[in-house]
Amino acid sequence: MVTYSWGMDAVFKALADPTRRELLDELFRQDGQSLGALEARFDITRFGVMKHLKQLEDSGLITTKRQGREKLHFLNPVPIRLVYDRWVSKYSEPWVAGLSDLKTRLENTMEKVYEIYIKTTPERLWDAITDHDIRAKFQFGTHVTSDWKVGSHVEITTTGSPDLFGDGEILEIDPPTRLVHTMIALWGDDVREEGFSRVTWEIEQVADSCRLTVTHDQLRDGANDQLYSGWPMILSGLKTWLETGEILTTPGSLLYT
Repeated sequence: MVTYSWGMDAVFKALADPTRRELLDELFRQDGQSLGALEARFDITRFGVMKHLKQLEDSGLITTKRQGREKLHFLNPVPIRLVYDRWVSKYSEPWVAGLSDLKTRLENTMEKVYEIYIKTTPERLWDAITDHDIRAKFQFGTHVTSDWKVGSHVEITTTGSPDLFGDGEILEIDPPTRLVHTMIALWGDDVREEGFSRVTWEIEQVADSCRLTVTHDQLRDGANDQLYSGWPMILSGLKTWLETGEILTTPGSLLYT
């Protein structure tokens, strides 16, 4: 059985409040906002906004990142994806998964931040991210190949196709805590034209679990959401495989449609 380190009760409780849902809507409209920017859009006190943001962060529905003296808030759709995988997908037709990318199809932003807790060790999580065969288990048949050295290529292929699905270069690597690489999508002319972006994987041990933060940045303002909308499914698949040994049945083709 999959464990949920945030606690699904906390997710549902956070979503039950209309002000917190409006805060999520605001971050859906424009991700990476400061407390001051969010406060200006609500007719409640600064303390009230801070309290709601704290509960959203505690539930895993948002993540935060320091930028200079400011603390920026980012929507984290992974818990919503996990709710879908556990309670919705097994009762629905496969095409309904295309509607479950709630809060992932975001526009006009340069950076996406995703966070998930997985009950595993940093070493085992690192191996899952960098092993050619394991990666295909949670990334729906997509293989990632590299010798994992700074300056080396990261080649992305799909089962049964000789063509490159994506390409990139290793910028930083520090096993088993940090991996940074560029990425260009090659599965269609529309995404190829977007050029290179950057993906950062950060692993931090928390008690008997790991907090995995994936930051996808250097995206063009208004970039094609095919570049990043698959992350919630990929990370959900990673968590499920590491904690249960099972493979999510969400169709991989939905990642890029």
